[in-house]
Amino acid sequence: MTPIEWVMILGMLAVTLGIRYFPFALASRTTMPPLMEAALQYVPPAVLVAITVPAVLLPRGEWWVSWTNPYLVAALVSTLAGILTRNLLATIAIGLVVFFAFQMILG
Repeated sequence: MTPIEWVMILGMLAVTLGIRYFPFALASRTTMPPLMEAALQYVPPAVLVAITVPAVLLPRGEWWVSWTNPYLVAALVSTLAGILTRNLLATIAIGLVVFFAFQMILG
């Protein structure tokens, strides 16, 4: 590797470290208000919904709300399995089995 490549790699390391590590290091010295902590508890479910819903309802770039949509059927069955079993691994396995079986049946 040339010296300029090493400088670029070290520069990217410094930028990445600065962006990811130092805010957390500084945040450990402060306390967060209870209202902020309560509000941040809603972030993971909101992000999961924001990623999942378009993938389920718009798998080909257009609305596909039909019983022939394997993504929608698997998502509904997975949701039901998650509610009933409260087991993450079982929920994922059931969802995958339903998704692939549904795709094989419909072609």
